[in-house]
Amino acid sequence: MEIRHLGRSGLKVSTLCLGTMNFGSIGKYEEIGKVEKKEAIELVKIAIDNGINFFDSSDIYSYGASEEILGNALGTKRKEAIISTKVRFKVGTRPNDEGNSRYHIIEACNNSLRRLKTDYIDVYLLHEMDLHTPLEESLRALDDLVRIGKVRYIGVSNYTGWQLMKALSISEKQNLERFIVYQGHYSIVSRDLENEIVPLCLDQGLGVMVWSPLSGGFLTGKFKKDVTFPKNTRFGDFNKSDFVPPVDYEKAFKILEKIEKIAQKHSVSIPQVSINYLLEKKAVSSVVLGVRTKEQLLDNLNLKEWKISKEEVMELDDISEKTRPYPYWHQIITGFNK
Repeated sequence: MEIRHLGRSGLKVSTLCLGTMNFGSIGKYEEIGKVEKKEAIELVKIAIDNGINFFDSSDIYSYGASEEILGNALGTKRKEAIISTKVRFKVGTRPNDEGNSRYHIIEACNNSLRRLKTDYIDVYLLHEMDLHTPLEESLRALDDLVRIGKVRYIGVSNYTGWQLMKALSISEKQNLERFIVYQGHYSIVSRDLENEIVPLCLDQGLGVMVWSPLSGGFLTGKFKKDVTFPKNTRFGDFNKSDFVPPVDYEKAFKILEKIEKIAQKHSVSIPQVSINYLLEKKAVSSVVLGVRTKEQLLDNLNLKEWKISKEEVMELDDISEKTRPYPYWHQIITGFNK
């Protein structure tokens, strides 16, 4: 398993990270596929045995059950794992059971530590922006958690470019702990991250941690053009799902055809090509796998046995490129930033 630094920090993580959003599958999280305790323990063991040292969760995933299952699954292997978890969303009925306030961050961190059965979190992320809490308050709370040893590194997810840059600026000015990672949605059919976030992360030394690299399961190859999507999938009822990223289906199916040709050439699966493509991107430190079964995990692990060529990456870049918003299209036309 390839190991990379997480951004410009000294922390080393596997390029594949086992995501745990489907552990527990309580409430709406059942949509993404049920993984109960027994199956989760097996997936974690397979991951560790094959060199994966990075595991991602959040206190909102199945309302804490995901963290609890992960903690139990790691057991005595805790020291072999780098655990990432997140805070922001509503996890209770009290007024302060959500947001990025000092109160909620510290309370949520203590609860996550208890569920994960550990006395420290390796990478603690703000799951999304809280427009009602000053960034200074959130960053000071995270800095305090690092200084007392409950958290080792911090990161952020789903922020816009200006929000991320503002946070980094505050950390620099006030000598606070700095984000080392940005977790964001990135796939070959959804390359919006390349407009602002990827260049920003390269410039500022943050590693990109990719969520939904298969775009909610679209890039598994099980969906066919002009064929009704199966009802037992997220895309089968995509208008009601919280877990399906926006996809331009007409363009996406053209991209899928190209991916399929590359997959056939290498005798590998479509997901392997899609993930390997992302791992060729400079800013990417790790890709989060949202697998449900042992077979899916083993297939993803096989991508380390081969490498996508530069020419194939360029072909996929060309077919998946789309018109950028201003001022990016203007900078591309002028060619000044090539």
